[in-house]
Parts: sequence; structure tokens; C-alpha cells
Amino acid sequence: MQDLDPLTITSIMFLSMLALMALGAPLAWALLISGMGSAYMIFGHGGLDLLISATYGAMDNFLLVALPMFIFMGLVLQRSGITDDLFEMIHKLMGRLPGGLGIGTVVICALIAAMAGVSGAATVSLGIIALPAMLKRGYDKRLVTGTIMAGGALGFLIPPSVLMIIYAFLSRDSVGKLFAAGLMPGLMLAGIYICYILIRCRIDPRLGPPAEEQFSAVEKIKSLRFLIAPGLLIVTVLGCIIGGVTSPSEASAIGAFGALLIAGLQRRLSWDMLRYVMLSTAKLMGMLMWITIAAVFFSKIYVGVGAGMVVGELIEDFELSPNTVVIAMLVTYFVLGMFLDDFAIVFITVPLYVPIITELGFDSTWFAVLFILSMQSAYLTPPFGYNLFYMRSVVPPDITMNDIYWAAIPFVALQILGLTLVFLFPQIALWLPSLLF
Repeated sequence: MQDLDPLTITSIMFLSMLALMALGAPLAWALLISGMGSAYMIFGHGGLDLLISATYGAMDNFLLVALPMFIFMGLVLQRSGITDDLFEMIHKLMGRLPGGLGIGTVVICALIAAMAGVSGAATVSLGIIALPAMLKRGYDKRLVTGTIMAGGALGFLIPPSVLMIIYAFLSRDSVGKLFAAGLMPGLMLAGIYICYILIRCRIDPRLGPPAEEQFSAVEKIKSLRFLIAPGLLIVTVLGCIIGGVTSPSEASAIGAFGALLIAGLQRRLSWDMLRYVMLSTAKLMGMLMWITIAAVFFSKIYVGVGAGMVVGELIEDFELSPNTVVIAMLVTYFVLGMFLDDFAIVFITVPLYVPIITELGFDSTWFAVLFILSMQSAYLTPPFGYNLFYMRSVVPPDITMNDIYWAAIPFVALQILGLTLVFLFPQIALWLPSLLF
């Protein structure tokens, strides 16, 4: 195997990884086994030393402290009933508007994204809380499920995004800059969803009929109190990071403490809740760290054998324009996202793609936003998008997998529209970072 060219070696590595996954091996083990096998065959016994250096290099980064803290913060807020309170507020404020609860669901998803930083949190939470409430009021099941899945995927883009922290760790970009870059596209995409729901329900009110309950102006104003605590926490955490007051790791600790403080003030803090949150955080971080170690090792091997040069040579041989190269990369993200975990994709592709993007003269912060948008689309794309299966785990029996697939398609088209807008108009992503940094 030492005599093989880098393209062949890289192909063997990826094919062996996919074969192991097809046989049912967990992603971390598939990456680790194929990486170790390739390292041994290419470099002999010395190749396995790369595993030690890759493990140490991956773990020896203070930025990673932010991951368990943000996950902990999101889980505390989720278990303390914040989502229920926010949905009650939206029901009182917007329930009488055609499609109002769907529009409100997008707003809540954006808020949960800013509190949790992961996609599954909003999808599962609102699948449990908002889905039955909207179905009970006569909302179209496909519109409802599509809205919750697409809104849940906003957790990738709206800070503090866990995936953006991982991206910054690999690309050496500023986390605060990436957070600022993701904010405007995230709000833009939420606005696109809201316009779509509003238009569809105006055309056909049966898709999202107005609620029968009526609430006074006083009740509506009182319901806004549910927004105060999470709103202050979000502004504090993001303000500390984007404003440069603290590092992301320090801001994550502030967020975790703030979430506990909110739960305590609302008398919802209990040992059972803390036990669940700490165990869930440990499980998620355990999974994430294994994937991190395996994926960093795997990427070090294929970058080390010259995969980056192979891609560069292909670009030169085919005389591809810079924009065509970026589009090709986004297509690979879209395809990989249907089969691989988002964390694995970022670890495998960022070390390969970011140097090429920089060499082509593009802004790596802009490309980070395009990557995140691609992951959002991939998470909703049938047949294997992750959010499809998050939703399947919480829907009632009368909503089939076929319904979920059809529900996702319009929102995938809207996400591709958002991706296209950011691709054509980079300032959507770069305006806020340029203003703040």
C-alpha cells in the first residue's frame, strides 16, 4: 500500500469506513478501525503513534470545555419547562392568526437554538409539546411536522452552535466571529420559514386554522414574562462571546450557571432533574469525544498522504472556477449529510477543504456558514436525514414515515434558497462580523 498514490489510499480509507458502517459498526469505531489499518499499512508501527498524537492534540484544547457546558445549559432549560412556557406565550400572542402556532413554533425553535446549540433539542421538545397541540387544533400534519423539523435544524446556525465550536476548533477561526456570522443567516432562514407558513395558511386556512380561544391584551402582555429569563440568558452569553468580554469556554460556564439559577428561581430545580441532565451531558460528550478522536486521527492520515494535493491537482486539471469548486464542496456536504453524523463530516472535510478555500481567496467564515446551511439541508433530506428520525420518535402512529418525508421536502427547498442567497450575497453572513471585529 506504500506504493499506492494518495487518491487510491484515500478511496480505500473512505470505502472501508463506509463498509464498516454498512455492517453496523458505530461511526467512531468505523473511523478508528479504517484509520488504524491505513496508518499501519502506510507507515508501519510508527503510524500508530499518530493515534496518540491525534488524541492528545484533539483533547488539548480549552475551547472544547464549551461543549459540555452549552449542552448542560440547554438540557437544564429544556427540563425546567422553559419550552412549555414559551409555547404557552406563543399560543396567547399568535394563536388567533392563521398559521400562528406554526409561525410561533419557528420563533420558539430559534430561541431554543440560542439556548441549546444542538438540532435535536428543539425537534424533540416541540415534537412532544407543540405537535399534539397543533394537531388538536386542526393543523395539517405535514405542515406541522415539517415546521418543527426545519425549525429544529436552526440549532446548527443560530449561536451558540455546538457544531460551529467544533468547526472553529478545526479551522482555527474565531468562535465569536463564526457566531456573529451565523446570526443573520439564521434569522433570515427563520423569516423565510415564517413567510412560507403565512402564505400557505393565507391561501388555504384549513392548513393552520386560527385558535378558538381568545385572550385579553392583559393576558398577552403577562405572557411575555416567560421570555424574560431565557432572553436575558441568551443576550448575556452571546454578548460575552461576540463582544469579546469572555472566551466561549468562560461564557459557556456563565450560561450553565444561569440556566441553574433560572431553574432554581422558578422552583423547578431538583435532584432528579440534575441527575438526568448530568447523565445526558456525559453520554453526549462521551459519544462526541470518541467521534472527535477517531475523526481527527482519520483526517490526519488522509491529509498526511497528500489528499489535499490530489484535490488541488484535480481543480487545476479540470480548470474549475473557484465558484464551481465551492459548489462541488457543498454538494459533497449535502450527500455526506444523508449518511454520516454532522460531527464526523466536519472533522473529515474541514482539514481538507478550508486550506483550499483560503487558497482560492474566499473568506473561511463565509464558507463556515455555507457548511452549516448544507448540514441543515442534509439533516432534513430523505431518506436518512437525522431530524426525520428525531421526529419519527415522537409523532403519533397516524403520522407515517412517508408523511415525514413529504413534510420535509418544501423546507429543504427553502433551506437551499437560504444557502443560495448566502452564496450569492456573502455580506448576509459577513456584515455583522465585519461590524464587530
